[in-house]
Amino acid sequence: MAPLLGDLERDTGVKLRMDYSDDTLEPGRYHHDLAWLSSDRYFRLKMKAGVRREPPLSNTTMLSPVVIGLKPETAARLPKDPSWADVADAAGQGRLRFAMADPRTNGSGLAALVGVATAARGGALRPQDVTCDRLRGFFTGQTRAARSSSKLVDEYVANQDQTEGLIAHESTLLSLNASGRLKKPLQVVYPRDGMVMSDYPLLLLDPAKRAAYDKVVGWLKSDEVQRKIMRRTLRRPLGPDVARDPRLRAPVGNALFFPGQKKVIDTLLANYDDPAERKPDRVVFLLDFSRSMAGARIVSVKSAFAGLGGADGSSVGRFVRFHQGEEVTVVRFGGRALAEKTFTVGAPGAMERLRDFIDTDDFDGSTAIWSALDGAYQRAGDGSRRTSIVLMTDGRNNAGITLPEFLRHERPRAVPTFAVGFGAADRDGLRRAATATGGRLVDGDTRPSLLEALKEIRGCR
Repeated sequence: MAPLLGDLERDTGVKLRMDYSDDTLEPGRYHHDLAWLSSDRYFRLKMKAGVRREPPLSNTTMLSPVVIGLKPETAARLPKDPSWADVADAAGQGRLRFAMADPRTNGSGLAALVGVATAARGGALRPQDVTCDRLRGFFTGQTRAARSSSKLVDEYVANQDQTEGLIAHESTLLSLNASGRLKKPLQVVYPRDGMVMSDYPLLLLDPAKRAAYDKVVGWLKSDEVQRKIMRRTLRRPLGPDVARDPRLRAPVGNALFFPGQKKVIDTLLANYDDPAERKPDRVVFLLDFSRSMAGARIVSVKSAFAGLGGADGSSVGRFVRFHQGEEVTVVRFGGRALAEKTFTVGAPGAMERLRDFIDTDDFDGSTAIWSALDGAYQRAGDGSRRTSIVLMTDGRNNAGITLPEFLRHERPRAVPTFAVGFGAADRDGLRRAATATGGRLVDGDTRPSLLEALKEIRGCR
């Protein structure tokens, strides 16, 4: 936009001096006359929640959706009309490494985070939805980040041989393709389940400058200037009267809803980890192998694990299945720990060995639920990486320590237990143990299948 500012001064007499910053705009902390953002939605939510006064006057100046740029060979491995779930699945299985701006400081990064979270939810996000983390697999594919879009582009270009994709504004991707900086142009993918649209609002922070502001807005919205903006930046013009550049004729499809509550965005951002600081997730499964589990129940356990291993092709299933690098420990227990093995997702043959490990008739005559759970916490480490425990049982404790004894023991912080009870399980005891550890009970008998119960847990751990 910088070359157009001279035209602005010539045509209106208004001179804009631009300061470029990675900092976010905070309500009431203004040091400028104007702010020009990719989106002011989060800023307005902060205004509504904190500063009890009218938000600054705002006018949309151009449009650009947040989309995905993929190397052609990577795009060819996805379905013809991919969704965010397809992208999350490819990332979670180690087939897609992508760059995305930090959503804590950058509008395109925040729009991407909201977009994929909304797609994972299957509708507009509510506060209770974002306590459920369905994005862990997706973010295993993010290997590059930056505080601003320009720095992100530089980071991608410098590492394009090790990165298959770039999530950014359509305008950023098209401009990068035209720059000659890439060995291969990126194929722009418009996820079929929708995108978040940025509208580049110009905000009036100093009401005393209203007259000059109105001149600038009127100039920016004129057809001639909209055409110039489109040609220079490859952002979409506001109205239908400006003929589109051929590169902008692709339909953007559904516009995903931006959350209407600040708490939703705050929780999404709190759960975001910088790629350089992420550690592989770990989950410990405690499987009841007492004799009551033989037959149909153990068959459903095997089917559920197959689903988490990739057999479930539903949209939610692709978001919550086991993901690349995740460490999965499985403990079969009866009156004692019968066997234990740890598998690293993505290692050659790991999922086959996991299925073989639970495909056994090694059942026991008693059920030491709380001893098994106590032992799992001894294996869980110090909680320095994201760890959870999933306990599955159809019976009641009749061996080992009691529930009160388990509850008295110290446990690593931030390691929740999610209990799945079915059949004659002691649901009250399971609920008490899960609640005490920050997890919850899922009743397996009220879900359509054990797989659905585990998908619910995988999305909320």
